[in-house]
Amino acid sequence: MRKKSFLAAVFVCLCSWLIPLLGQENAEPKKKIKTGFGWGALPAVSFDSDLGFQYGAIVNLYHYGDGSRYPRYNHSLYMEYSRYTKGSSITRVMYDSDRLIPKVRTTVDVAYLGDRAMDFYGFNGYQSVYNRDYLDTDDRHFFYKNDRNMFRAKADFQGNFGRSKFGWVVGYTFYNFEMGSVDYGRLDIDPSTQKPTLYELYQQWGFIEEKEAKGGNISYLKAGVKYDSRDQLACPMRGVWTEAVVQSAPRFMNRDYPHTKFALIHRQYFTLIPDNMSLAYRLDYQTTIGRSHVPYYAQPLVITSFLTAAYSQGMGGKTSVRGILRNRVVGDAIAFGNFEWRWKFVRFDLWKQHFYIGVNAFFDTGVVIRPITLDFENSPITDEEKALYFNEYEKWKFHCTAGAGLKIGWNENFVIAADFGKAFNPQDGNTGFYIGLNYMF
Repeated sequence: MRKKSFLAAVFVCLCSWLIPLLGQENAEPKKKIKTGFGWGALPAVSFDSDLGFQYGAIVNLYHYGDGSRYPRYNHSLYMEYSRYTKGSSITRVMYDSDRLIPKVRTTVDVAYLGDRAMDFYGFNGYQSVYNRDYLDTDDRHFFYKNDRNMFRAKADFQGNFGRSKFGWVVGYTFYNFEMGSVDYGRLDIDPSTQKPTLYELYQQWGFIEEKEAKGGNISYLKAGVKYDSRDQLACPMRGVWTEAVVQSAPRFMNRDYPHTKFALIHRQYFTLIPDNMSLAYRLDYQTTIGRSHVPYYAQPLVITSFLTAAYSQGMGGKTSVRGILRNRVVGDAIAFGNFEWRWKFVRFDLWKQHFYIGVNAFFDTGVVIRPITLDFENSPITDEEKALYFNEYEKWKFHCTAGAGLKIGWNENFVIAADFGKAFNPQDGNTGFYIGLNYMF
């Protein structure tokens, strides 16, 4: 908690220093445009209560052309190399443009994401018991952790049908997952002093199959339709953005565990004060089509055509339900919603760049609609273990949080973000504090 408070204080002090130094609120922000090249860069010094402190570097280059579409850009190139104190790392390059191919938005994302302490809380949300006391014991401190290295190469293409707001979405994503138990050697811990982790117990009980336990490759093909009437991309003030997408790992590309997912994502934005205050919400539903087996390491992935962060997984954490534990809620079919009020309360210029400072308040919620099957009858799990680690599955039991955040926008598109969320149920953890980039949706 001291680390969270210190970082929050630094962030607030930075904002309080910038406001008087950099100028007064601009009464006519719409008249200010950016032409040619723009940029955003900063040391990757941030905090995520799930990952720890981040250090590294982030650069985002933009090209606005003649500025006639500002704040929309013609080209964006995002580059990041960073590490977190809890063992994660990000090496990522993303390119986004609707000018590379005329009338087609092209997004290419290549990343290597290492995580020495990946969260694993079991399946089906509240059906899996979360015991906070384990974190305070030396032999179970890593009980909810495992090791994951993930390589991702992602290419998405979007276009419209004629001049309408309706359009199409296609894409391809390749994943390589390397999964394993916590590498205690890297942490200078004697493995013999540690009790089995939940990840290891799930293997013993047969809930994670032997051949999937160490990871594997997945090739996804994606196709869908969309409706997009947003006025801008980074922080829309009005419009609708809805997608219905099928993402499939077909058998001819995936020898192990072919499966198909369907996602329906609806986002809507309402202007309260032009350019400065808005309401926004997102509803996301994702399900497995049929009864095919999805490997456990792919179940947390959340389908999206555009990544606002390095990861798109959950539920839980800064990209889905802020304030509950990362990956706390994993199911065969899930739904979650985010409801947010946003206010850009001051604008200023510095170094011929346009800035704003804003705040947001939010309510997030999610639920498991169809659970992952846990075959207790054919499992070697004992009655004592079952009573200790599992509850009866309850339908429509929501995971809820609320919180607030602070934003610094740089030329509208590069947004430094801080969010603090509080879980309503102790089974979801306590609080989450995140400093990073971009509005969540």
